[in-house]
This record gives sequence, structure tokens and C-alpha cells, in this order.
Amino acid sequence: MSTDYTYDEQGQFFPYFILTISALITVPLTFSLLKPTKELESTAPKIKSDFKPPDANLIQGQKRKQWRRERRLKRFITVVAGYATIALMLYLIAVTKTTIPKIWDPYEILEISRSSDEKKINKRYRDLSRIYHPDKARPDESKNQTIEDINEYWVELSKAYKALTDEEVRNNYIQFGHPDGKQSYNIGIALPKFIITEGNGKYVLLVYGLLLGVLLPYIVGKWWYGTQRMTKEKVLLASAGNLFREYKEDITDSGVVNALTCGEEYKDVLTGSKAETGLGKVEKKVSESSSFGQKQVGLEASDQQMLEKSDGTRRKALALLWAYLGRVTLDGSTLDDEKYEVAPLALALNESWTAISLAYGNVAQILSAYHISQNLIQAVPPHASPLLQLPYITPAIARAIEGPGARDHLTVQEFMSLPEYKRRKLATDQPNVLEIEQYNTAVAVARQLPFLQLEKVFFKVVGERVVTQSSLVQMVLKARVIPPGTANVPPVNELDLEDVDPDEGDVDALLGRSAKSKKAKVLDGNEDKQAAPDEMPLQPPLAYAPYFPRDHSPRWHVFLADSKLGKMAVPPFTFTTFDKPLFDDAGNPTFNMQTFKMQFQAPPQVGKYPFTMHLICDSYVGMDSKMDVVLEVEDSAKAIDMVEEDEISEPEEDSLAGQMSALKSGGISGGSQQRRRKKRVQEVEPSDDESDTEGDAGSDTSDTNTDTDEE
Repeated sequence: MSTDYTYDEQGQFFPYFILTISALITVPLTFSLLKPTKELESTAPKIKSDFKPPDANLIQGQKRKQWRRERRLKRFITVVAGYATIALMLYLIAVTKTTIPKIWDPYEILEISRSSDEKKINKRYRDLSRIYHPDKARPDESKNQTIEDINEYWVELSKAYKALTDEEVRNNYIQFGHPDGKQSYNIGIALPKFIITEGNGKYVLLVYGLLLGVLLPYIVGKWWYGTQRMTKEKVLLASAGNLFREYKEDITDSGVVNALTCGEEYKDVLTGSKAETGLGKVEKKVSESSSFGQKQVGLEASDQQMLEKSDGTRRKALALLWAYLGRVTLDGSTLDDEKYEVAPLALALNESWTAISLAYGNVAQILSAYHISQNLIQAVPPHASPLLQLPYITPAIARAIEGPGARDHLTVQEFMSLPEYKRRKLATDQPNVLEIEQYNTAVAVARQLPFLQLEKVFFKVVGERVVTQSSLVQMVLKARVIPPGTANVPPVNELDLEDVDPDEGDVDALLGRSAKSKKAKVLDGNEDKQAAPDEMPLQPPLAYAPYFPRDHSPRWHVFLADSKLGKMAVPPFTFTTFDKPLFDDAGNPTFNMQTFKMQFQAPPQVGKYPFTMHLICDSYVGMDSKMDVVLEVEDSAKAIDMVEEDEISEPEEDSLAGQMSALKSGGISGGSQQRRRKKRVQEVEPSDDESDTEGDAGSDTSDTNTDTDEE
């Protein structure tokens, strides 16, 4: 028995092979391409405004470029090519005539029915012998017959006759399907034969070598090297090392801007001659003074010196970054495009800078890192007016609104808290300020900004009345989103400021993952009201940042600091979503009380620990909050005493406190009476160690039964 290999000369199986390979590659790529992204920016709503900055086309172009990078244009092209290949293979399968291998059948060869007996078989064979015997048959030239064709057909006739009449040959046919017995294997290869014949085998080996020896290692190596050369903040390791070397204990906000230009990422943007092209023009624009005698981008003397000392790519990146923060028009689409391209890189590097600052734990540097994030997103220089975040407001207009002699800048909240007539007068009734329509647009945007106003901050331990040593403490923040300038803000409901412990069996809520349900107390009811199950977390609107060439979802950071030492005490807790809607369908604020919790371990010593709580939004300037809080750690023995006191002392049922306690314990007043009676029984029991145990048990049972009967 031998093995024969047949190749797909007619191309009837080759399309199936290519179709399978193409589908294995194209279908997973399609899924990854169409799969909705998990990034917050893809699902968050937007603040409504028709304002467009002067370079709106360039900014949108940068957003589209980033979209192409995230969607990976190469992957998209691969998917399109894959489906084109699949379509072509399906077409070839449909139009190619399939050749089906013929099964050897003696009845078909002799052209008789399967019900024929031996007599008919012999007669049919004799008739065919007179025609096709090699001694009698003559080739038919009209059919291009040859002697070899006639001989081959006669051999088949003889085999068919013997398969039906000869016992041994018939057994071979029945057992193996052929009169000659077991045949050789015939393996089909879905490749044209010319690939490995006529000296083409070396090219096939070359293709295999390139695929397996070059392309596959290159793809795997590129993926592995790409994962190893990046930090978790998606910054190159080399850039993170440069940032670490730039860190100083006394660095200022402007110094952070200078430090952010040490990243290696800028070399991918400012490649080749771009590092020098237009540099003098950018530096001149950045250094120009405005009509008020101040630097347009807020450059200080030390910043100017740093700019002059820098060289190469870093100098160009630093100049472009200051131009972006100062919203300086560079009179050239190429330079302006580069200006908007370096801003997202600086924000990504600032994430790494923030991680370094948190590792050192210095509060001043941590706040500086968060403030630079605000500046980059809003395209506002450090220490500039927060009013620049509103549309149409320029540095000159902001100074006119604040007044020429103002020592401090107005925040958006302070500006919107002014009476309407005064606010309008400052913004529209002066030379070279806003027009009425521009003012209305700025006010409309301000009233959509999600300013988070703290209402209450406190510490607690789940299931305990006091915070004990080394316990797991929760810092609970109660806050409402109140946009600047909102009128008729309802007062705070005191019940909303409470934080009810989750049920004992609610493991998700106890671990801080997600509460399955919430309980809300009511003043005028006799039982608890069960709230509806929590819905999916709700996102705030995307940061209103018309100059930033990316969509960014606001993030809030909360951390505790030791104001005396200037050090961070508890690392930041970051939240990006809310558990209740911020705005209704009409766009009006809902004033819902939002609850945020961060957990940390209490100090091991008893005492009072004063902290400063910082709440910082990474997207808006001037919307930070801080509050002095005190964590009081009690002795564990006190918590035990309080538990025993709760078991002994219960409020009277006819008082409001008693009713609330009954509601909290399950609403059965008899339970508290029974507990008090049991306590009195224990008090009157003899305490002598030599007392009769059986007598005590009998007395206790008798008293308990008597109380029950009375009830």
C-alpha cells in the first residue's frame, strides 16, 4: 500500500483553504474593531455650547488623528482586505465546477442493473467483448480514441466481470471496494501543484522562513517590547526616569511645566527638522508682552531662562507648550498643529509626574501636579484667571472683569454668584469686553459646570459607633453638584447626610463594591422605606475644554493631608461616576446628595488626629475644596462598654427615640420589653458560686414563662 498526493490543479479546494485562514484572522479583528470602548469619554454626555475657538479645525483634526490611532487604521485596512478576500473566495467556490471522485462500480461499467443474474452478466460481457476486445476494436478518430484507451477500458470490463462472477475477486470488491484488494491512500492538498514543482520549492521555503522566522518574531517582539517599555500611566520608562530626575522639593507650577517637556514622546512628534523649524518664531510669540505690560502666557524670569537653556526637541516642545497654555496664535497651520499635538502628551506625562509626587508625599507638589492637569485641559497658564475657562473670555477681558487693581482672581463660582445686573455690567458695559450674545453663552456654559459642593465629611466604622484602634475606617463625603450661578438651591435634607450601614449579608456593600439596596428613614412614617436597587453609575458631562484636542471625562481626587508636616496622610481616592443623576432631562440640576467613601486603616494609638481633606477636580481651575477634619480614635474597651450599654439601656416606647429604636430593631415593641425583663431576671439571680445550678435554671425558666404569659 502506498500513499499518493494529489494537488488542486483545478482550484476547487484552494478557495476553501484561503477562506478558512482569512476568516480566522478577520473575524477576531472585526470583533476587536467594533467592540465598544470602555473609556469614560466614549459614553459621557457633553456640555451644550456653540462656541468654537479660532483653531477649531486644527483641534478637531487632532481629535480625528487620535481616533484613527485608537481605532488603528492598519487594523481597519486589514479587516477590509480580509472581507474582500473572503468575498473573492466565496465567488470562486460558487463558479468553480467541483469534480467528485468516481466510485468504482462493476454494474455501472457493464451497464447492467444490480438485479441482474449470472446469466445476464455473462451475456452482457460477451456482447461487450465483441465490440471492445483489443483484437476486434478499432480506435474512433472522431472521438480521439487511441489503442491505450481501448486497452484500459477492456481491463476495466474484465475486472468488473470478475468482480461479479469470480469468488475471490468478488470478496476483494466487497471488502475493499475494488477487485484488486486494498488500494493506496490518496491525500489531497489544497494547493496548486506548480508551487512545489518546476523549481519553485525554494520560494515556498523562503516564504515559510519569512513568515515563521521574521514576521512572527517581529510581531511578538514588538508587542512584548511595547508592554515592557511603558509604565502603567502609559508613559515611556525613559520618560518616567527623566521626570524622576526633574523632581524637586521646592518646584513650582511653572517648574512642573518645564519638567513635563523632558519626555521622550516629543521626539515622535518633532522628528527631524521639525525640532528646529519655526522655533524662533514660537519663542518670539511666547515672549511678547500684552498691552497690560504682562507676559501673555504668564512666563516668569526663571521660566524664560529655562526656555533659553533648553535645546533640541525639548526646547521646541517647551515653547509650544507655553504657546498652548497662553492660547498664542503662531500664524502658521503647521506650528499651531504641533502646538495642539504636544498638549495631550504633556497631560499623559503629568499623570506620571503625579504618581512620582504621590510617592514622595509632599502636599505642595501633589497639589501642583493636579493644578497643572487643570491648566493643560483648560489651556490656561499657571496662576491665571479661572474665568478663562468660559467661552470668549480672554486674559484682557478677565482683567477688566476682575478690575485692574485686583490682587486675587475671581473663580467661576464667585463670578456667577454676583447679582445679575452687576455681573452683566462687569462683563459687557466696559470697553473691549463681551458682547451680549457672548456673555449669554459664557453664562450658559458656567451653569452647566459640575461644581461639587461638600455638605458633610465624617468618619465611621461599619457596625460600630466609634472608631477604634487599627480598625478599617470609612471617610464618608456627602456632596451635591451645584453648577455656578444656580438659583433657588433647596436646603439640605438632614436625612440625606446620614449613612446607613448595609445589611449584614450584603457582602458587596460591606466590601465597598456596590450596595444592593439602600434604606432611607422617614420622619412621619412608622416603618423604613426600602429604596430601589442601585442603577448603573452615572457619568458627569465631558470636561468643557474647547482648546484641548481630546475628550476628557472629569475625575475627582480626595486625599487627607497632615497640615503641620505638609505630608500626605492617606493616598488619594479617585472617582469618576455618581450614583444619582446630576441633571434632569431638561438640563436642570437635580441637587441629589451624592455619597463617596474611601477606606483606610485607623492609627494604632488612641487620640485625636487633625487632617486637611482635599477634594480636587482634575479638569477645572478654581473648583477645588478643602476642609479641616478630625479623626477621633477611641479605645476598643469603650466600644465594648457602649455595646453593653445599648443592651441595658433602651428608650421608652412612648417617646420618639423609642419609636425610632423600635423601627431600627425590627418594629416589634415586645422585643425590647422582653430584653429588659431578661436583664432584670439576671440581676436578681444569686451570684454565689456554690448555688444550686438546677434551682437557678428552674427559677429562670419560671420567670421567663410568667413574663411571656403576661405579654
